[in-house]
Amino acid sequence: MPTRDEALAVTLSIAVALLMVVLAVVAGASAGPAPTAEAGPPDPACVEWTDSCVVCSRAPGGLACSTPGIACTRGAPRCLRR
Repeated sequence: MPTRDEALAVTLSIAVALLMVVLAVVAGASAGPAPTAEAGPPDPACVEWTDSCVVCSRAPGGLACSTPGIACTRGAPRCLRR
């Protein structure tokens, strides 16, 4: 049978894990929106571009952008491929 101290340690571990999950969800919800067609590339000849966080490219079906990472820091858009 677990001791009182062991039970407290398990309970605290679970509480800390839940707190970390809640903080990650809140941080993800407050991240800026993904680039859209309105944001567009840095220049019209650019086929693929990035803001150091998300990579977007022109695809036959429209604009295709990657999903931003959790520790994303957006920068100025720059062209990767013309």
